[in-house]
Amino acid sequence: MALSSDNPKELQRGLSTGSALGLNVIDMVGVGPFVTLPLIVGVMGGPQAMLGWLMGAALSLCDGLVWSELGTAYPEAGGSYAYLKHLYGERGLGRVFAFLYAWQVLFSAPLSIASGCIGFSQYLSFFVPKAVQPFASAKILGVPVVLSGQTLMAMGVCVIALLLLNRSIGFIGRVARWLGLAVGLTLIFLIFAGFTHFNPHMAFDFPAGAFHLGGAFFAGLGAGMLISAYDYWGYYNVCFLGAEVRDPGRTIPRAVLGAIAIVGTLYLLMNISVLGVLPWQEMAGESSGARMFTMAVFMERIYGHRAAGVVVVLIALAAMASVFALLMGYSRIPFAAARDGNFPAWFGVLHPKHRIPQRALLTLGAVTLVCCVFRLQEVITTLVVVRILFQFLLQGIAVLLPKHRRERRMRGFRMPLYPLPVLLALSGFSFILFSRPDFLKQMRIVAVILVAGAAVYMVRGRRLRAGEDETAPPHV
Repeated sequence: MALSSDNPKELQRGLSTGSALGLNVIDMVGVGPFVTLPLIVGVMGGPQAMLGWLMGAALSLCDGLVWSELGTAYPEAGGSYAYLKHLYGERGLGRVFAFLYAWQVLFSAPLSIASGCIGFSQYLSFFVPKAVQPFASAKILGVPVVLSGQTLMAMGVCVIALLLLNRSIGFIGRVARWLGLAVGLTLIFLIFAGFTHFNPHMAFDFPAGAFHLGGAFFAGLGAGMLISAYDYWGYYNVCFLGAEVRDPGRTIPRAVLGAIAIVGTLYLLMNISVLGVLPWQEMAGESSGARMFTMAVFMERIYGHRAAGVVVVLIALAAMASVFALLMGYSRIPFAAARDGNFPAWFGVLHPKHRIPQRALLTLGAVTLVCCVFRLQEVITTLVVVRILFQFLLQGIAVLLPKHRRERRMRGFRMPLYPLPVLLALSGFSFILFSRPDFLKQMRIVAVILVAGAAVYMVRGRRLRAGEDETAPPHV
């Protein structure tokens, strides 16, 4: 397989290790940890929330080894699309799984991107409190829909990201490095502020029975791991860009595992530093509106109101960075499926000058604009269940199949202690799923997406056999 291409009809390998690492970091951080820190403290009932961050990091590391191994074995656009196709059979079940994965991306990717947009708008409303007041609200199929000033700000940041991404891969890589640096420095600044005003008795004020291994402990751990899993996701973003990475055999594992190590360390230190300034009882008891600005309260308590405003701007920038990275990575999945003849050919067209999948990018951006009208909580919970079932579990099982066990000896990065990390990752994701009280409710949503996708696949298959659809996508 050629690992570089000067063909103007193909994607360009222009991402360095630094750019790939930066993209992963900004994808992972976003607004998530700043919003969800009090949520983890609340569901786990105290400073033992640190265990949720540690378990989330361990799960991400095990799964990151899976992504590193597959990413170097198949350094192609689309990431999981290519892995499922190759590992389950390119002309059999693998083609069906790959199509269904690309199909669900049209729903799950905009939800993921919209969560960053909504987080951006919610934090920015610190300066415009009236933006939270809705112009209109309703329920569609039981799901709350709200149109407000926050909604318009969320849509605005999506449009800005689309404008930045409608450029060459070299320009995008430079933007990613600078955004990654800004996000990393924001976390370091918050950690520094906390540890220079640290109260160890407050940080480690565990309630009685905090580590009693009963039903309540494991229910809280499952809820905490679901939140931390969402916060860690993004370490695999570079794998979606496999066809645009220089020297993927070295770049992909370094970007994936390096991002997990950097972000995991920063998350844990930030958690400890905040607990050393704000009592956990205060965070756990806050209303949902107050929780949004926990980090602003944290900074205001240390340095005053102006410093809180600065932190709000930095966190909003981190959210915008995640929208940028998510849109970039996910747009390569329908593009890859179209180039493979397994998705409408319209998605397989490259921009004639910048050589980016412009149509796939704009489609996901348009659906994301629609998803911005939903509430953040519904977006996150639905996203997590859909993504685990359609991506992480299918992919993890594939790594255990005889086909991959033979091929892993011949090429690419090989994880240590195989297959233990794979089994641990599968166990962790299964625990998150089945420990959820609303698991069956989200499963119904998954079933609807699956049935609809299967119907589209069968109808399209009949049209292809009848010669009514294109069998090869355009390349210009």
